[in-house]
Amino acid sequence: MSFNLRVYGILINEQNQLLVSDEYIRGMKITKFPGGGLEFGEGTRDCLKREFLEEMNLNVEVGKHLYTTDYFQLSSFNSSHQIISIYYFVNALEKINAPIRTKPFDFDEEQLKIYEQQKEIETFRFIDLDKLTIKDVSLPIDKLIVQLLLT
Repeated sequence: MSFNLRVYGILINEQNQLLVSDEYIRGMKITKFPGGGLEFGEGTRDCLKREFLEEMNLNVEVGKHLYTTDYFQLSSFNSSHQIISIYYFVNALEKINAPIRTKPFDFDEEQLKIYEQQKEIETFRFIDLDKLTIKDVSLPIDKLIVQLLLT
């Protein structure tokens, strides 16, 4: 059994909308929060800054800690990994330049070509907080985060 440490950002814009990532990974469509895996030698806040820069070309300020997984969660992708996820609120330090979609899994032709080679693509969109439900995200820990945001 191995541990997989993940760090995710909760970005809420001025229109009271929550940023999510729609991803197509090895044949599975998943909606989750932006972020990813902690690399050896980096702290959780640095990881989150790196992930936003890599995924969205966006510099963010990492704010208040929201939640760290406090129960056993098996990975959805690898049955020998236990997932530990850490969530922080983040603020964009600049205008978002990455393409923002309005529909879930709205991949363009270029992204679909990338998927054929890498078996992973992602796109981003905002969801109005007043319309947000746990059904809007795919992963178990993210569903818990949505519940926390709605209370």
